[in-house]
Amino acid sequence: MVTAIVMVQAERQRVQETAEALAGVPGVREVYSVTGEWDIVAILKLARYEDLDDVVTGHLRKVEGIARTQTMLAFRTYNEALLDQGFGVGLDESQER
Repeated sequence: MVTAIVMVQAERQRVQETAEALAGVPGVREVYSVTGEWDIVAILKLARYEDLDDVVTGHLRKVEGIARTQTMLAFRTYNEALLDQGFGVGLDESQER
């Protein structure tokens, strides 16, 4: 399984419509509106590395409202239990979230 994170700058007046369109693209599992330099983050889960070209260059280029993208590939996945353990390092039980 290949995981890719696509950060998107959208045309200012089309952020919501762009995010909704991205959510409908095959292989896109999650879409978030975010703060900062990027407007939208899309999480892609693909069966094969080769599918990345189909989704990013084939489908995402056709989504109206996208001004710019940056795609990152994930090397390793950390599950929620591991993340909770990591965030709890150095805290006593009264400080845990």
